[in-house]
Formats: sequence, C-alpha cells, structure tokens
Amino acid sequence: MPQSPLAATVASLMPRAKEELTELVAFRSVADETQFPRSECEAAAGWVAEALRREGFEDVALLDTPDGTQSVYGHLPGPAGAPTVLLYAHYDVQPPLDPAGWDSPPFELTERNGRWYGRGAADCKGGLLMHLLALRALKADGGVPVSVKMIVEGSEEQGTGGLERYAEAHPELLAADTIVIGDAGNFRAGLPTVTASLRGMALVRVQVDTLEGNLHSGQFGGAAPDALAALVRLLDSLRDEDGSTTVDGLVPSAGWDGLQYPEEQFRRDARVLDGVDLIGEGTVAERIWARPAVTVLGIDCPPVVGATASVQAGARALVSLRVPPGADAAEAGRLLVKHLEAHAPWGARVSVEQVGQGQPFRADTGTPAYRAMAEAMREAYDGAEMATAGQGGSIPLCNTLASLYPEAEILLVGLSEPEAQIHAVNESVSPEELERMAVTEALFLGFLSRYTAGQGA
Repeated sequence: MPQSPLAATVASLMPRAKEELTELVAFRSVADETQFPRSECEAAAGWVAEALRREGFEDVALLDTPDGTQSVYGHLPGPAGAPTVLLYAHYDVQPPLDPAGWDSPPFELTERNGRWYGRGAADCKGGLLMHLLALRALKADGGVPVSVKMIVEGSEEQGTGGLERYAEAHPELLAADTIVIGDAGNFRAGLPTVTASLRGMALVRVQVDTLEGNLHSGQFGGAAPDALAALVRLLDSLRDEDGSTTVDGLVPSAGWDGLQYPEEQFRRDARVLDGVDLIGEGTVAERIWARPAVTVLGIDCPPVVGATASVQAGARALVSLRVPPGADAAEAGRLLVKHLEAHAPWGARVSVEQVGQGQPFRADTGTPAYRAMAEAMREAYDGAEMATAGQGGSIPLCNTLASLYPEAEILLVGLSEPEAQIHAVNESVSPEELERMAVTEALFLGFLSRYTAGQGA
C-alpha cells in the first residue's frame, strides 16, 4: 500500500477499527422480531449514533421509519461552498442461518487465515467502519474537505422500504451533490471496482392449500391432493429446463457489455460442486447482472426429523425475483403474482402476498465523481485501474435517491468481494480491503472537493 500520509493514518487506525467492528458484530441486529428481539437493533442503532457524535457529527438522530425500524442520521459540516456528500451503510444483518455451519460464532468477530469472520463483518457493518476510517484519516491530515451527511439504515436486508418512505416524506434530509453507497464490493479482492448497476427485487409469500387438515398417507395418499407436492410443482413452473427464470409476461433477454465474469472464476467464487452445472444461458455476467432471477428463499414444511406419514393440507414458500435495470419491479412483482396464481396444479388454492419490493438502478459513470473515484482507486491500489461491474443484488434506497435527487452522482463501493460470502455462513471481511477502501474513500473526498470546487450546494 502506498505510504502516503492518509494511508499511514488509516493503517494506524486499524486496531481501533477491529475493536469497533467486534462491538458492532456482537449486536444480533436482524430486523425481524420473529427471530431476534427488537432491542438488538435498537442497541446497534444507539452504538452508531454515539459513534457519529464522537466524530463531531451534528444533528445526530434516530429516525423512526415507517416499517418500525430505526435509521441513524448525522451531519458533519464542511468548508463554505464545499460539496455535500452523503455516505450510506446499514447496521442490520441477515440471519445467521444454521449456527452449526459456522466455524466460529456468527456474532463474535473472529480472526482466521487473515480475515475477520462474523455476520455483518462485510455486509454492511464493515462498510460503516470504512466511512469512519476515511473521515478520521482526513481529520488527522488537515480536515474533511467536504460537508458530510451519514445515513445508516436499520432494515436494508428485509426490503421493507422504511428508509425509502422516510426519505420521500423528508426529501431535504438526504439531499447531497454526491452519494457514496458503501454496500457493494470489489469484483475480486485487490481489484478496485465501482458497481454501476443493481437488480431490483420483488418478494412474495405464496400459500398453497388443498385439504381441511392433514391426512394419513397410507389411507388417503394417491388420491388426496398433497399441498406440499402442489407447491413444489408450482415453484418448478418458474424455471425452464436449463434453469432460466420463466415468469409469464416477463422479458428474460438482456445483454451486458461491461466487465465479464469468467465461468471458471464464477464456479470458484460460488463454490459450485464438481459436476454440477450452472443454470441459465448467456454469459455469466448477463445471467447475474442483466437478467431476472427467481430464488426460492424458504419453504414451510415438516422437517425430516420428526415427520409423520401425512399428506400435507397446506404449505407455503417465500420467493424472491431479482429484476434487472430497465424493468419495473412493481410490474415484475405483479407478473410473478399472476404467474403463481395461474399455475396452481390440481385446482389447489393459491394465495400470494407481496411482502417487499425495490427498484433496479443504473448509474451514469461519465461524471466528475467517477473520475475522482478512478483517481482515488488508482492511488490506493498501487496503480490498478478502476473496474466497472454490475451487482445481482438489490439496494432499494438507490433508486429512491436517484429519483429524489436526479442531479446527484451516485457511486457504489464497499467490502463485499466474493470471498466475503455475504448472506452465507462464515461471512468475513478482508482487513486489507477495509484498509485500502478506507484510503480510497478518503482520497476520493479530497479529489472530489477539487473536481467540484465552487459547485457545492
């Protein structure tokens, strides 16, 4: 890493960052009260608010958003006439899944093989630490050259739209010239990357009912309609023979002309078992960044252990549809609901509830902010040129911010490179990536202040 003053300062701050990330990861801040108490998210929000106050942020507030969660806001004034930059992260995390699948406790930051493991270490509590490290380094190097707004969301992983609706009701709060979303990641560790597109998301819960109650499978099986089997057939209608997503009325074909994702590298990153084919058609980049993708996130059915010889009367599933840029998530969700209702086998009763939605996003990469980011990444990554990639996941707030502030430049960076294994067991963050990306962000804010001198809001 270049031994610039900023880089040296960030390096000196890394032990403190590890201590803080340890504290943050310990909060079981899953924004789902059916799994973890709300007090865990509230405690994490309180930690974030206090951290902003210690850094000199003004107007620090816990925002009660319409979905019942809290986001944390603060404002750090900069020099007169300087641009305003909004920095985003989220403190809520995915559930840990099977704790037995972790090699160390999911809510205890654990160092192993040069990485820090724990739920949220990369997605996105590490992103918050990246912002804090960058600001601390700038203050030590003479001061933060821009005005900074910080927003740290409390329900991003749930897709319930609380912060989006709050921002729409208070449009002046998050107004900024430039927005840095710290919830993406490099294409691979060591390759500095900005994410220029995001798929949106439609999330539905589907219930299938066939009987008034469960029946003995020996006495009634073979004629009585099995709701679980009906659900399996219904879900199978969402895929073609090669695994491509097939939702009636949804256009599946789209191209991708940016950074490509070699199939063998993707197989390694995704940890695909030997002999198992990838699904879909087209390039890997097209499949994961530019086309719709349906995923069955969960099914309610009897577990194998303790199962009885019964024909099931009812079954339900949670289904996610990723929606590429150029498509409307609301329309895609409507088509998904219509498809599920139309493909019920055996006359099974199907009810579908839409429980989450986020619009896709595509950035304009030909702006001064992107040139400033390219320069910052080149310096922080020893001359490596900035790559531009897509991301298959969704950050619903992006499209809301783009609609509210059409003149703002939006950049997506972060720590979720493939080895981080976000949303899976054994999520981790590379401390070297955290250090380099903090240096990148500090350099970027300095370069941005010069690129946009006199243009601040």
